[in-house]
Amino acid sequence: MKQTASRRPATHETLKAPSALLLAMEGRAMLEWASFAFAWPLLKSAPRGDGHPVLVLPGLIAGDASTAPLRRFLCELGYDARPWGQGLNFGPRDHVIKGMVDQVRALQKKHRKKVSIVGWSLGGAMANALALRMPERVRQVVTLGSPLTGHPKGTNAWRVFELVSGFRTDDERLMELVNGVPSVPTTSIMSKTDGIVNWRMSLARESKIAENIEVSATHLGMGANPAVLWIIANRLAQEEGAWAPFERTAGLRSLLYRDPHSFRFADLIAP
Repeated sequence: MKQTASRRPATHETLKAPSALLLAMEGRAMLEWASFAFAWPLLKSAPRGDGHPVLVLPGLIAGDASTAPLRRFLCELGYDARPWGQGLNFGPRDHVIKGMVDQVRALQKKHRKKVSIVGWSLGGAMANALALRMPERVRQVVTLGSPLTGHPKGTNAWRVFELVSGFRTDDERLMELVNGVPSVPTTSIMSKTDGIVNWRMSLARESKIAENIEVSATHLGMGANPAVLWIIANRLAQEEGAWAPFERTAGLRSLLYRDPHSFRFADLIAP
């Protein structure tokens, strides 16, 4: 899964935020949330897990209510899926970082298994940073529409982030948060029609332990999108120490889960 340097942003490069058209198209998220209930019988047939703990982190100014469908789904598959339990996500403040570190340690101690982390939007960037901090305790990371590289102004949420987090977007601590190289098996799930985060910012640095999967989804609906939930289940079901990139070369998989470097119609409207 080799990736050339020209295919991903330079470390601090500022990309354009998604267009007004893409932002308006986020209204499609209502359909994704509605489809969760209709797809439930099919989703229950997704690959089952081994019971290991999964910590689920919400996006900016979102809380555990936003990840409830995802956690319910993972619990149905046999995981111990846990909310982050810190209210609304106002960014990586010191007490928030300590809370996440303590929670990962407690979950690993209880289960005697490494912890997987699923993070939506900002939660994914925080999950990646958490794995960098304690790779010996993290089994794998799955991110949903998360800013993993580039400059925060490549999103339509940077002003809100500055307002609620206490960080400025040029803070070097923030640059470290969104530009870390994956240290554990990592899957970035992203959409070229994301209206909040420039899809190029969601590209993890691909390697033997990191991959990018393009889906058709909105930013605000990813956590309830049936296709996204199924791929999360597929990734988490892998045995510890036996992670391998997702095989998407044939059949329906090649249509639902695409290589983001392949040209699609969405490239005509994506920044």
